Amino acid sequence: MTEPILSIRDLSVIFDIRPRGAWPWTPSLRLHAVSGLSVDVAPGEILGLVGESGSGKSTLARAVVGTVPVTSGEIRFEGSDLAAMSPQDRRRHRRNVQMVFQDPLAALNPRMTVGDIIAEPLITHDPATPRAEVKARVREIMDRVGLLPNLINRYPHEFSGGQCQRIGIARALILRPKLLICDEPVSALDVSVQAQVVNLLRELQSDFGLSMIFIAHDLSVVKHISDRIVVMYLGRPMEVGPAEAITRTPHHPYTQGLIASVPIPDPRLERARDRPLMEGELPSPLAPPSGCVFRTRCPKARPDCARAVPPMEVVADRHRVACPYHEAQKVLQQA
Repeated sequence: MTEPILSIRDLSVIFDIRPRGAWPWTPSLRLHAVSGLSVDVAPGEILGLVGESGSGKSTLARAVVGTVPVTSGEIRFEGSDLAAMSPQDRRRHRRNVQMVFQDPLAALNPRMTVGDIIAEPLITHDPATPRAEVKARVREIMDRVGLLPNLINRYPHEFSGGQCQRIGIARALILRPKLLICDEPVSALDVSVQAQVVNLLRELQSDFGLSMIFIAHDLSVVKHISDRIVVMYLGRPMEVGPAEAITRTPHHPYTQGLIASVPIPDPRLERARDRPLMEGELPSPLAPPSGCVFRTRCPKARPDCARAVPPMEVVADRHRVACPYHEAQKVLQQA
């Protein structure tokens, strides 16, 4: 069996929040961003993370990159524990793990040309690289992501949102990383441009042999690019499994609610399908519900759901769900 390139075990990330205007002796509040998450990413696999805002998706991504401290648990990259890495090892880790951010224009320095933006990681990690080689590699990666190399001396404000995201992808890939983390890379783009960027990422993943973590709110976008999907809610995994299984026969009530929120273009099928509704708002991560964190909005909640956090139960091959009362729901059409 192939060893995972990334292994996460019982990960928790908790932030201490001090209320504004509080007295110095006032105890800080604890924000539970990620709680008890365990998941692996295999070499060459695309793992999708989906959930509402506040589910802990971006916090998980930043913990893997190393910009957010881990409260408890373990993150291993190629067998090495991130917490035990020396500064030199962390530098190599940053080279092998790159990110593509949500807002394409805000992620680019407006005072730098496109060529300088894309070349910056290469110059930082390989300062001895000849300038001619740097320029050649920048032009090569620009062409690979669909940007004309003659645009190398232009500035970010001269490009569209989709082009700026391609610049961000080129900057992330110029070092040939082993793991690419895409933090909602298409949420700020038009629908037609979203499809182009998703298809480009899929092609690049295949060409470069990348492992990838793809984060989004929309299950319909995640399923087109992902091999497996992790559905998160309030920092905890609700359902984990192959993308096809989760989008066709979801088991967890939260997953079913997410899929039901995606409209089907056919009015007849849209009227015919069952819609499990989620009531209320997402609870505050400062005071998450006891037991199952989804119970306050779950249509199948029972009194004993408040007593203990439900374990992940295996329902099929590589398909697990954190609900003792789960029931598969057939989706009329892929969301």
